[in-house]
Amino acid sequence: MINHQLYPLKFKPICLEKIWGGNRLKTLLGKKYDTKNCGESWEISNVEGSISVVANGFLKGNGLSELIEIYMGDLVGDKVYEKFGTEFPLLIKFIDAQDNLSIQVHPNDELSKERHNAFGKTEMWYVVDVADGALINSGFNQPVDREKYLEYLENGNLTDLLKYDEIKVGDVFFIPAGRIHAIGKGTMVAEIQQASDVTYRIFDYNRKDDKGNDRELHTGLALDAIDFSFLNDYKTKYNAELNKSSGIVSCKYFTTNIIEFNQPIEKDYNQLDSFVIYMTLDGDFAIETEGSTEKVTKGETVLIPASIEFLKLIPQTGKVILLEVYIQ
Repeated sequence: MINHQLYPLKFKPICLEKIWGGNRLKTLLGKKYDTKNCGESWEISNVEGSISVVANGFLKGNGLSELIEIYMGDLVGDKVYEKFGTEFPLLIKFIDAQDNLSIQVHPNDELSKERHNAFGKTEMWYVVDVADGALINSGFNQPVDREKYLEYLENGNLTDLLKYDEIKVGDVFFIPAGRIHAIGKGTMVAEIQQASDVTYRIFDYNRKDDKGNDRELHTGLALDAIDFSFLNDYKTKYNAELNKSSGIVSCKYFTTNIIEFNQPIEKDYNQLDSFVIYMTLDGDFAIETEGSTEKVTKGETVLIPASIEFLKLIPQTGKVILLEVYIQ
């Protein structure tokens, strides 16, 4: 196996049923699943219990964890492998919210390591589809301290303190660990995050689970995790230029660009020393590398191994929109 050249890798999506999930992952993005309310499609995951399995080429059927063990820096980049070993540092998802998600917060690296022996969870959302009037919460709508937060929480009025933005396709929210947030009903997002599944649920609209029980809250754990900083605007501003990579978010955990193209583009990753991930938001295209061509359709996610330094993106439809993700 080691003698074969690495190529652009697709994985079988891991579709998760959620109480708030919908059906757009199937109807808009072409995911195949039998679950009733699919809320999340984990596109690339090495989280224990949810390891992505290759869906194309000679490595089909192999799990991401074993690929990292065998190919190491050739797959993820030498710098990434030195830091993370056989862990894959990111979790890549599509989320379809037919109902409001809980108001939640994620702990940072230090708190997460101390409490859960896990990574923290800094993440970002790119809005893929949206119903009229859909909202996203990110952060507070006014200066808030611990006492004020607890007062509103205990009185059942927490949402009065939260900043809600009416959203449109293409909106981006960067959510560092510690920032309170929630996806509103009617929203579909692409989510790029640290490889952590640690979430503290603060408020869940008094919803019951499928057994009729109140859903578990983590209000005590969340209190130490919340960053009470206040910003006037939590939405990420960016400019997408046609036929080139345009920056959206850059932090120590990941860099995300948007590529909108309607003509072939050559990509040079020679200096990067990282894997690259493409999330296809709209259109179909082909990835041409030395020795292979891989067709990609809307909704598919592709992992470009670090050993592939040069490639060409060739649109198959009018305009193609991708998220380009890597670690710097």
